[in-house]
This record gives sequence, structure tokens and C-alpha cells, in this order.
Amino acid sequence: MTSEDMRNLIMAVALSMLVLLGWTYFFPPKVDTNKTAATATHAQTTAAGSSAATANGAIAPSVGAAAGTGSVKTRPDAIAASPRVVIDTPSLSGSLALTGGLIDDIVLKGYRETIDPKSPNITLFSPPGGPTPYWAEAGFLPSEKGLKLPDETTVWTADTDKLTTERPVTLTYDNREGLKFTRVISVDDKFMFTVTDSVENTGAEPANLRPYARILRRGKPQVAGYAVLHEGLIGIVGDNSQVELTYANMEKEPGRTRRLEGTGGWLGFTDKYWASAIAPAQNVPFTGEFSAAGADPIDYQTDFIGEANTVAPNASAKFVTRIFAGAKEVSTINDYEKNLGIKKFDLMIDWGWFWFITQPMFRLIDLIYRFVGNFGVAILLVTVLVKAAFFPLANQSYRSMAKMKMIQPQIAALKDLYPDDKQKQQQAQMELFKKEGVNPVAGCLPMLIQIPVFFALYKVIFITIEMRHAPFFGWIKDLSAPDPTNIFTLFGLIPWDPTALPLVGHFLALGIWPLIMGVSMFFQMKMNPEPADPVQKAMFAYMPVIFTFMLGTFPAGLVIYWTWNNTLTVLQQSLIMKRAGVKLELFDNLKKMFQRTPTATAPK
Repeated sequence: MTSEDMRNLIMAVALSMLVLLGWTYFFPPKVDTNKTAATATHAQTTAAGSSAATANGAIAPSVGAAAGTGSVKTRPDAIAASPRVVIDTPSLSGSLALTGGLIDDIVLKGYRETIDPKSPNITLFSPPGGPTPYWAEAGFLPSEKGLKLPDETTVWTADTDKLTTERPVTLTYDNREGLKFTRVISVDDKFMFTVTDSVENTGAEPANLRPYARILRRGKPQVAGYAVLHEGLIGIVGDNSQVELTYANMEKEPGRTRRLEGTGGWLGFTDKYWASAIAPAQNVPFTGEFSAAGADPIDYQTDFIGEANTVAPNASAKFVTRIFAGAKEVSTINDYEKNLGIKKFDLMIDWGWFWFITQPMFRLIDLIYRFVGNFGVAILLVTVLVKAAFFPLANQSYRSMAKMKMIQPQIAALKDLYPDDKQKQQQAQMELFKKEGVNPVAGCLPMLIQIPVFFALYKVIFITIEMRHAPFFGWIKDLSAPDPTNIFTLFGLIPWDPTALPLVGHFLALGIWPLIMGVSMFFQMKMNPEPADPVQKAMFAYMPVIFTFMLGTFPAGLVIYWTWNNTLTVLQQSLIMKRAGVKLELFDNLKKMFQRTPTATAPK
């Protein structure tokens, strides 16, 4: 590969990354201003909802909403509107609503909104009637008219006032028409509830029932809005492909509904770091549905309905549902798939196209973290290991470049020999390459192979909750957040926020680590001969500046990784080229920057 080819390849890779990063930079996530307060019109629509199957077999979209009267309570007032059972586990706090039997009040004990240890814990589920309704429920739907079942107005009786990992809660309800319902809810020390719904028929007639579960989210939530991350409705139904629907795309589905049938799987909602999901018994067929209903705000829903069951007189039926509500911890999610047998539950985490690299990369970073106790240091060490793994390829690449540079005079002679015959030029060059033992594509391999590795590392840093609020050193207290310093405030000396300025504010997020990254990228660019083409020369000159400003708003962990990777690349390339006898262009290129170009004078 000629130096020109190498420059073209670097340019292509850099431009590809520029497109990826540039989209996020110039089209930043928009804060959703959609209010979750229910309007009077929507309240009239949802008040008619009940826990019943509609004519087409779907679940009515607004169970639990009938309590709303068009006005929105505060979250504490909405919680106080129903008698409750307290939830208290090592990972969760909150409560269950006895009215409707909903899991609608979940707070994550181990996660806070900011790095401040006194900031509020993350609230995941909130009850109907409050500002951001988001809840899960399970139960039975009637397969025939006239069957009285528990609905959103039913007040269950509990055998305890607290749900813990050691003691489940048992809810009971008697419809006084021959059916007795029992709901046993247990929870583990993480984020998984097990809901066992039973019905006993003490009447004289058989009862036809269908088990169901749903998660309903009222109003479009704020999302990170990054193209590399899915947020919205998600699930697996049987052998169908994974469903990933953003909130906007859900509204564009025909009938605002997508329905699938299969055996095994789960459905729910995913945010960047948090998720909820419902999973039926994995060995029975069910119908899963993703839907949107209503307007201002919209009810987004994932639900499933099982097969009809006939409960004969003096008989009973039982159905088990798993409900996940918590943080997307990698080990926890994987354990649920393995130990509970939930089909492809690991897809809850968006590992991306290069999942076969991203997942092992995370496991390696996590393993090193267990020894060093700092995810930032773990990222640096993994980068060293990646560089070491590719060292043989890089060594071969630069040796090939050295040989290529040695035969440049002969290549130039061939161009002079066949100035008008490109085919003969290429044939002669291939014979020359074969004679001298030069592989023209050897220089491409290290860069091409490292592209998916780069994106895999980027994905790990960006999506995994383990990186959230993980400190590095000094002023970096959160690897998942941008560098908090800013050159335009003189790194904190001037008390103002330049990023708040209209139009240009987004361009003014420039901290210390992005500046260091820009310097490292500048030195990396200067390692190679400057291109003769003025356009390419300008692109190479401005690329470090462009990337410096773009990475100013990106997670500090990614910027630190990129800086360290650039530094290792410069050191590695210097070492290999020196051993291969190839001249380093770095110092000559730097010297040229400070040399004045002589001005041509007209001849006298």
C-alpha cells in the first residue's frame, strides 16, 4: 500500500467516524416537552378502560386509569390514593397498590439521579393519576361475557403489609359469584418479581379465563436520543425477530399496534440504563402485542395474553408471570436468562451490530475492574491489550510500508515507462511487488480490523450501566458524562455556562480531556507524510480540531480512551517504523509548521 493509499484509507475511516459522531453532535437529543398530565379529553377516553379483552383479543389500553378525573395528583398523593403493601429489598423500595393489584411504585436504592450521594434515587414506576404513570400488572381476562373478574377498582386483601425477599405477599379477592382469586407476589434481591395468579372455581358452572400481563407507560418519556442506542418498546415473542420500536415509530405502526404469536419470550420498555419487562411461562404459547393509544398523552403498552383455560367446578388454574423492573446490570440480566430460562433476555441490553466483540470486551473490562477498582484504568489497560494483540499485524503493516517506500523510485519509473497504459502499469507493478515480496494490502489490515473493535469499545462505554457514575481521577467523577471543565470558563474561574448560549452554545462544550485528545490526534496525523493534494492536506489539518469540538459533549470515558489510543498509536508506529528503517515524518512535519515559506520574487 502506498502512502497515498494509506492516507486515503485513514481519510475514509476518519470521515466514517465523523459521520457517526457528527450526527449526534449537530443533531443532539431533544428534550421531550410532552407533559404527562392527563387532559380531560383523555380522561374521558381512558375512564372506560377495564381489565377485559376487546373484540380482537387485545387488552384494553388503560387499565388502572379510571381513577383519574382529568386532574393530575402529585406522586405522593397518587400513592396515597390506594391502600398499599410496602416493598423493601436490598435493591428496591416502593409499594404495591391493593386497588387494582398494580406494581406501580418502584424506586432503585442503588442508583441516584446524579453523582451527588444526597441526590434522589432513581424512580422507575409511578402510579396512575400521578405525573408520570408507568406500571405493571398481571391477572386474568374473561373469555366469555358476564364473568366478574378483578379490575382496576378491585381492592385486594393482603396477608402482610410489607413485601421482602424473605416473605412474599398474598393477595386475595372473592367475586362472590363462585370464583376466588389469589395472587402471590415475591421478589428477589435484585429486580425480578414473580407473580403467581390462581383462580379457584367454587361455583356450579365452568369459567373460561385467559392469563395476561401488561406494562403501561403514559406519556412519551425523555430519551437520550442517540442513534447508537435503542430506547422504547422492546421484546422477543417466540421465534420471531427481536422487536425494537421507538415511541415515534410505534405511533406510525398500522393501527398503532404490532401483534406477534409464539412460545417463550418477553416484552417491555428499555431506557438507556433502566428497563421493565413481562415474561410469561416459557413453555406455553401466547400472543404478544406492542401498542399506542389515546392522545396527549399517549399510552404506550406492551402486553401478552395466554391461551384460554377452562376452570371446571371445584377445580383451579394457576399462571406464573415474571416482571422485571430495574437497572440493566449485565451480570443480573444474564443470570435471569440463564437461571430463569427467559428466552434471549440478554437482548435487553443493546450490544449493537458487533455484539460478538462488544460482549467479550465488556467482560474483559469488568474482569480487570475487579482487580484495579477503577473502570477508567480498566479501559486504559484493555486498550493496551488490544494494541498488543494487533502488534504483529501492525508490525507487518509498517514493514510492508518500508519496503513500499524503498521501491517508490522503481514504481515512478514504471509510470514513466508506460505513461498512457494504466493496465501495463498495474501489471508491471504487480510483478515488482511479487519480486520484492511486498504485499500492497498489508497496510490496510490493522486499521480495518480495529474498526469494529473501536466501535465495540465505544458501545461498552456508552451503554453499560456499570460505567454510569464511575469515577476516574481528578475532576472526572463520571465516565459516562462529558468532561465537566470548560476552556470558555477558564476551567471554572468564570462563573457562567457558555453552553447555554443560543445557537452557538452546543459548540462551546470543550473541556480539558477533549483538548488533550485533540493534541494526541494532531501528533498522530503528523506521523505520516503530508498529502500533496491541497484538499486532503486541509482535511488532515482541520480534522483534529473538528474531532476535539465534537468529542467535547461525549462521555469522558470515550474521550479518555481515544486519547490513550492515539498516544499508543504514535508510540507503536514510531517503534515499528524505526525498527523497519522507515523515516519518521513527525519531526519534519512539525518543523515545517514553523518555517516560513519563501516568497517568490519576479526576475529582474
